[in-house]
Amino acid sequence: MNDYAFIGICAAIAAGLFAWAWKSGNLKKFRDYIQQTREELRKCSWPSWDELKGSTLLVAICIALLGGFTVAVDQIFFRLFMLFKI
Repeated sequence: MNDYAFIGICAAIAAGLFAWAWKSGNLKKFRDYIQQTREELRKCSWPSWDELKGSTLLVAICIALLGGFTVAVDQIFFRLFMLFKI
């Protein structure tokens, strides 16, 4: 019976929150927000598949170069610190 009581309490809370949101106009505001967002997304120009692949490749190359640079600088400083026992 405990599980049923918990489910009932959760359902009552959800119903109360829904009623409050409806009465205060928050549901209408949320619906308007969703509609405006969809309208703005329709105005966007989306990249083609070839542009997307090219950009992804460029990002992957940049990440690899930055990672390699970071490892190289880390190794240089590690070896310098070990050399001078700092």
